[in-house]
Amino acid sequence: MAAVRLFPLDALRALAAQLIVLHHLSVYGPIAEAMHALFPLLTGWFYDYGRMAVQIFLVLGGYLSARALSAQESQLHRSAPALLAQRYWRLVPPFMAAVMLTLAASWLVKPLLPELVPEQVNLLQLIAHALLLHDLLQVEALTVGAWYVAIDFQLFALLLLVMWGLRRLPLSLGMRQRLAPALVGLLCAASLLMFNRMGELDAYGIYFFGAYGLGALLFWSQSWSARRRWLTWSLLGSMLAAALAIQFRERLVVAAMTVIVVAAWRHGGGPAWFQARLQGLARHAYALFLVHFPVCLLVNALYEHRAESPAPMLDVLAPLALIAAWGLSNVAAVPFYRWIEAPLMRWRPAAAVLPRGAAIR
Repeated sequence: MAAVRLFPLDALRALAAQLIVLHHLSVYGPIAEAMHALFPLLTGWFYDYGRMAVQIFLVLGGYLSARALSAQESQLHRSAPALLAQRYWRLVPPFMAAVMLTLAASWLVKPLLPELVPEQVNLLQLIAHALLLHDLLQVEALTVGAWYVAIDFQLFALLLLVMWGLRRLPLSLGMRQRLAPALVGLLCAASLLMFNRMGELDAYGIYFFGAYGLGALLFWSQSWSARRRWLTWSLLGSMLAAALAIQFRERLVVAAMTVIVVAAWRHGGGPAWFQARLQGLARHAYALFLVHFPVCLLVNALYEHRAESPAPMLDVLAPLALIAAWGLSNVAAVPFYRWIEAPLMRWRPAAAVLPRGAAIR
């Protein structure tokens, strides 16, 4: 049953990571410009809608974080700092490794693609990225997707704060298990109905907590009675309808569809080889998210160099270059995961060592 429940998460996570890569390939560089001229409808779709795959990551992030924190609920009064440290360690060292790779690629491609590289790089920028404060300090991002890493950490911290606060109160386990979803539901409603409509807040986790909270509530609701589950999701459905009526946002539709797919999944994942392949893509999703931009920079530079040569046959080269950048990004994610991300997950600072079963995704 656990494998059946996790299969849609793996499938959606793998799909979202691929869509993000294709979105960035339709936004940045001469390959994107050429593809828009050749296939305006297709690349226009990836340009406009590929970024909404972030909503899938947000819903799944809330689901997996609620799952991990619920397993540690009885110890949150003393393990919360370690859990937060572990989440930081899970996100930031691989992220900074990817920043270094992007800076190296930027140095190589700057003569050909000056518009795609940072205007300057200084110690303050690096420190701000390492502390996940780059957007809050309005520091120029050194790689694409840097904002999401910071938001992921903020959202996890906010969910942890809610559950830690309840654990510190003199409440019974049953009361905490009822109050946690209620408080998360209120934050979710506040985000969907108000904060998510305020663009100036998009550097803060509360702006995105609607989708993240839906994921957390989805996890908790799986253990509820049918009546309580039906009542909860009726209220949430009404809230989503009200949020869309106030201001229609396609990203909320994507978040809602993600919840529906995970909640409604009742079947296995097909042949074992297919499940193993999807699990591999899902496992490497964060590595792909981090490492694809330097790969795309290098391929764009090669394409730009070829475009300046005699008879470049751009109509043929642009789709091939896009496919090459997409494929090489997936190839590069494997060694990045194996040699950087996975070793860092195995080796954690002493402050983040937790009891067995406490590992944060």
